[in-house]
Amino acid sequence: MKISGVDIRPGNIIEYEGGIWRAVKIQHTQPGKGGAYMQVEMKNLIDGRKTNVRFRSAETVERVRLDTKDFQFLYHDGDMLVFMDKDTYDQVSLPEDLLGDAAEFLQDGMEVVMELYNEKPISVQLPDQVEATIVEADAVVKGQTASSSYKPAVLDNGVKVLVPPHITAGTRIVVDVYNREYVRRAE
Repeated sequence: MKISGVDIRPGNIIEYEGGIWRAVKIQHTQPGKGGAYMQVEMKNLIDGRKTNVRFRSAETVERVRLDTKDFQFLYHDGDMLVFMDKDTYDQVSLPEDLLGDAAEFLQDGMEVVMELYNEKPISVQLPDQVEATIVEADAVVKGQTASSSYKPAVLDNGVKVLVPPHITAGTRIVVDVYNREYVRRAE
């Protein structure tokens, strides 16, 4: 499906120069002289390269629809991650770097959505938020609680996040996977 260059939105998958790209950030610009354009930061879904491209309204790009399937994460196998198709029970091994930093949040049995292009897995979407336990948190500095300051803490998966002063080691919290931020205490 062809769309105008200025209609690209973050998260859109487009075909550009023979590759499959995901729009990460966009910025619409209307200079005083000349036509408006869309500055798009894109990431290649096959090899991970990033690029910035300007699209004018007259340019069109091919928007790609990816197939999505529900998978379950099973285990780490060296630097490979093993997932199981929830419908057919087939197992798929993918390199850990395909997930980037989000791979640290994988938990055994976690439900994920795999995006496929021509039957080949090209990305894995984790849930936006996961529960984790704090194993180490700095002590509160006296007088620091009056302002809305945050302190560093380490989660059970080794990821460091900033948490409010009242959160202590052993507390279960909800963390935003992609922003690596504290959301709230877990129920």
